[in-house]
Amino acid sequence: MATSSTTQPEAPRTEGSVKRVALVGNPNVGKSVLFNALTGAYVTVSNYPGTSVEVSRGNAVIGGQTWQVIDTPGMYSVHTITEEERVAREILLKETPDVVIHVLDARNLERMLAMTIQLIEADLPVILVVNIMDEAERMGLSINLELLRQRLGIPVIGAATARKRGLDEIRNAVAAYGRKPVNTFNYSRLLEHDIAQVTQHMSGSYIMSPKSLALLLLQQDEEITALFKEWDRDGYAALAEKVREITFERRESFHMDLSMERKDIVRKLIKDVIVAPEKRVITLGERLSTLAVRPLTGVPLLLIVLYFGLYKFVGGFGAGTLVDLLETQGFKEHFNPWITGVIQSLIPWVIIQELFVGEYGIITLGIRYAVGIILPIVATFFLFFSILEDSGYFPRLALLVDRLFKYIGLTGRAVIPMVLGFGCSTMATMVTRTLETTRERVVATLLLALAIPCSAQLGVILALLSRVPGALAVWGACLLLLFIVVGFMAARVLPGDTPMFYMEIPPMRLPQLSNVFTKTYTRMQWYFMEILPLFILASVLLWLGKITHFFPLIVRWMEPLMAAIGLPKESAVAFIFGFFRRDYGAAGLYDLQEKGLMDARQLTVAAVTLTIFIPCVAQFLIMKKERGWKVASTIGLFVSLVAFGSGYALNKLLLITGLLA
Repeated sequence: MATSSTTQPEAPRTEGSVKRVALVGNPNVGKSVLFNALTGAYVTVSNYPGTSVEVSRGNAVIGGQTWQVIDTPGMYSVHTITEEERVAREILLKETPDVVIHVLDARNLERMLAMTIQLIEADLPVILVVNIMDEAERMGLSINLELLRQRLGIPVIGAATARKRGLDEIRNAVAAYGRKPVNTFNYSRLLEHDIAQVTQHMSGSYIMSPKSLALLLLQQDEEITALFKEWDRDGYAALAEKVREITFERRESFHMDLSMERKDIVRKLIKDVIVAPEKRVITLGERLSTLAVRPLTGVPLLLIVLYFGLYKFVGGFGAGTLVDLLETQGFKEHFNPWITGVIQSLIPWVIIQELFVGEYGIITLGIRYAVGIILPIVATFFLFFSILEDSGYFPRLALLVDRLFKYIGLTGRAVIPMVLGFGCSTMATMVTRTLETTRERVVATLLLALAIPCSAQLGVILALLSRVPGALAVWGACLLLLFIVVGFMAARVLPGDTPMFYMEIPPMRLPQLSNVFTKTYTRMQWYFMEILPLFILASVLLWLGKITHFFPLIVRWMEPLMAAIGLPKESAVAFIFGFFRRDYGAAGLYDLQEKGLMDARQLTVAAVTLTIFIPCVAQFLIMKKERGWKVASTIGLFVSLVAFGSGYALNKLLLITGLLA
């Protein structure tokens, strides 16, 4: 991450320069919804935490002036722990926004106001948006926003941004914002004395207030400490000594004392601000939420969701009905014969004809796979996925699996990248940066590369194996076993402790159709634009390999390996496809099955091996970017060895037992 100039004075703004407004707050409080509303741009808006990994930027005209709007990842405190929190604070400290909009959840006002205090304490230009007011009102809560505004000394706006409520008030507050003296929040005499002892050693001009920086130093914030050391080399020794002296004296109680004092300040702030009904209204969403997190009801609910969502809708309708319509009837029966005739009439050279319409032609193979097989599967999966995430189901799933995940070195928070991996493992690998520790990120990256099939690959395999009784169960059992065993081993080999699990729980609600369809379309567009060039490139390379006789040579080299796991030599083609993308390889299995070249046992072994097989090019490059060459290469080699080792063991087991015969 780029270093920030935390302790440097703010760079002067030139006249007419674009002003900045930064959106900050806990995960899943509606920052991205507000960003979309202000800018007219679209970023992924999900009803679960951990979506905004990258910083999104867009322009908005507010009060007749152009503003740059910055959507930051979720943060719980100015004192950072996770990578996403560090990125968010980097925006506040390095880009010095003219307005900071703190978005919080009206239903969790008391808990989230602690961060508002920290932002005000840091002397940042804060506007508070109390969001999700509609859900709070549905629960019978009444919030006196005017009283809260008086006590905080900053603009306070009630909103329900998903319902377009409060947007005009937010725009007006941004346009009219002027720096005014704000209320100060006093701590106990002992803590104020400690703060004063630290601030007296500060002599520079800072973007954040000295009081706020002193508290971060006393919390042993490594980044802030490093920045002071770099900036004030002459005075740093005395400052560091004073911080060490105080932190040593209060080493057993400082963090707890600070947390309790902030909670006490918040309790005083919200006195008479929140009025709750004598008997709180329990909504249908809350009842469903309770059922989703209890093991006795949550596990059956999960199985129902997987059966009807993945198996029936994605596997049956998407990979069955739609693929048959597009790939079989559309491409094979009508489009491919027609385009082959056109190309042959226009191009007299057979070798060039085969580039476009041959066995590995760009049109008859690459585009057919992308449009006829992959696109309908991706469309149905992302539609199903968008409905689940907009309903708020995924955080409940995280709570349900947290205990199991702890055995493999993860927490329930890791369920987010794991679930995203079923859409696209490349995107999910990026999202692992939201996990708290390096150990968690490495374990999650390994498991994503090993045992989480992407939507297109999953859909094809569901369609192939569902025709064979028991094959799908064997495939699923193998992946689950590998996921648990490898995760368990990795958690014990890699150093580090499993962090505490915390996650925002958004309301469970009916999905908004406009949001579901927008997300589905956006993700399909992004995914398709990623895979189409790779499929075309793969077709060109395969064509070059064929005309240079290099491709048949690779197939011959792989024949002993295919024989070792009990597969026909023709299956080597699918594994070569898998080097480019694993979903490309799965589509290759689809062709082999259509030609009748594999029996049930071979198809199951091939599906298991190819699912585990080496990460696709895009995922490997993201792994390299996120974890480095050494980790990415080690994971790639390990996954490939496990893939063929598992295929060999499974083939022997099926032969001995006679299963799937």
